[in-house]
Amino acid sequence: MSELGFGFEIKAIDEAGYIAGIAAGYGNVDFGGDVIMPGALTKAVAGRASVPMLLFHDHKRPIGGWSKFEESSTGLHVEGRIAMKSEAGREAHALAEAGALPGLSVGYRTLKHRYEGKARQLLEMALHEVSLVPVGMNDRAIVTNIKSLVEAGGMPTVRQFEEWLRDSGGFSKSLAAAIAGKAAPHLRGEPEAKANDDLAELFKSWAG
Repeated sequence: MSELGFGFEIKAIDEAGYIAGIAAGYGNVDFGGDVIMPGALTKAVAGRASVPMLLFHDHKRPIGGWSKFEESSTGLHVEGRIAMKSEAGREAHALAEAGALPGLSVGYRTLKHRYEGKARQLLEMALHEVSLVPVGMNDRAIVTNIKSLVEAGGMPTVRQFEEWLRDSGGFSKSLAAAIAGKAAPHLRGEPEAKANDDLAELFKSWAG
């Protein structure tokens, strides 16, 4: 079984265990040089009542199930529920809410593929599971996450802002960390965090 190199974003999570996000993005080259093409997962989710939800792609740590799947031109959107009565489910829920598990990642098997230059384009895949993971998001997912947070009246965490500066803004690791550190009092998760309209507007303009 293969695992997608990117961790795509969790878009929503609530106290009852409901969770939604982007399980796989189309058209992005992952860290292993693979690209999921639009429609590659259509057969994999057709008629499926559920897909296992795991923690860290560990088959010994199931934490719930995914029961709704919707494809768009940009990726596979999923909705499911974390099993809050299980110890592993409660652990995963707490970590996700704290921002320690910001991403989703698919476990799959390649059925059809072709090469375009050095990139392997995945044309058809078997979907085995979708996991909650701590893997850093790609630049498109980070921008989407920051935009959705700001539009909902929230702010990104220091780590999310630092990753966006590094991956999307082209800043070096040290400079991104320094900028994020200066903005820390206004970002989510900081003890002295407070709203800042100017910073919020800046995020909106960056996130597009």
